[in-house]
Amino acid sequence: MSNNALIPFTVHIGEPQIDDLRRRLRDTRPPAPIPASGWSAGAEPATVARLVRYWADGFDWRAQEAAINALPQFTVSISGARVHLVRMQGEGERPMPIVLTHGWPSTFLELTRLGDRLANPSRYGGDPADSFDVVIPSLPGFAFSEARSGWPAEPSTHELWHTLMHDVLGYERYGAHGGDLGAGVSSRLAAAHPESVVGVHLLAAMNPPLAPDEPVSDEEEAHLAQMAQWNAEEGGYQHQQQTRPITLAHGLSDSPAGLLAWIIEKYRAWTDSGGDLSAAFTDDDILTQVSLYWFTNTIATSFRPYHEYHLFGRDSWKRVEVPTGFAAFPGDLSRPPRSWVERTYRLNRYTTMPRGGHFAAHEEPELLATDLTAFFQQLR
Repeated sequence: MSNNALIPFTVHIGEPQIDDLRRRLRDTRPPAPIPASGWSAGAEPATVARLVRYWADGFDWRAQEAAINALPQFTVSISGARVHLVRMQGEGERPMPIVLTHGWPSTFLELTRLGDRLANPSRYGGDPADSFDVVIPSLPGFAFSEARSGWPAEPSTHELWHTLMHDVLGYERYGAHGGDLGAGVSSRLAAAHPESVVGVHLLAAMNPPLAPDEPVSDEEEAHLAQMAQWNAEEGGYQHQQQTRPITLAHGLSDSPAGLLAWIIEKYRAWTDSGGDLSAAFTDDDILTQVSLYWFTNTIATSFRPYHEYHLFGRDSWKRVEVPTGFAAFPGDLSRPPRSWVERTYRLNRYTTMPRGGHFAAHEEPELLATDLTAFFQQLR
């Protein structure tokens, strides 16, 4: 075990910061209307206005802060950067260590209900023998983890995670899970450290390097067409965050209403909710997550993985040879067929989920916990 010490961590946002947020919200200048209905041109103005009013005068940040502080939180310095994490030690005699990695526009908090189910399965009717020691780090530059100063960032996030799990926490072997950005981190972690990663469970898969004339199946062709359509209709955010992140961040770092609108558009579009934002997220869910971005001023640094990948990372994928599980949720951004995942991963389990979207750990934590548990049972 490393000499890097875990330091207990407590969130406390000062009253001046809360007062400043409320002032900005009350002074919000909404955009001039254009002839577009509902969400057809982006975040619906009426929904943004309603949430802005509640955020300013009804939302209880202190209650949410207390709930966050009920979690076992720590920080640790790795390679000169502060990493924030939640660590839920599992019940039973031999819990399996696992690192869960969130994506964007998420935070560590999205994974905590899943984490509790994995660490304490008996609370949910499960077997304590299936428990996990759960580690949920905040990605660098998200929430309470510091952004790295190097350009490109060194060490890479997956190497930070290996140092955390292997050297700091002392786990010789451990599992990994992630979706979105977290799927990329988990994939690289498994590829780089097959001697330590028992298995990796994913909600998104890296694309294989296809030759121009390489044949693909009809199912794979349909997947590529679906992704092209999604990129054309929904991918504007990604192009902006990859190419001109700082221009966007000026507005979102200064306007809480702008930050809110940028995030809730994704919450609505990327969930399996039939277009009803409230079916997937309560107002308090939304505003707690957006408040974490606001109070830590991390929207700009949360764009950094997109920009770095655009500049440096397109040729960095390697085949993942450790056992891999994949869960395809119907409302997610991409639902690659089994054969597509097998091109790049040693796939042991592929599950087509009956419901759920991009934020599966929040939307369907029980379904996801069940699939994770079943996948790792064979690897214990």
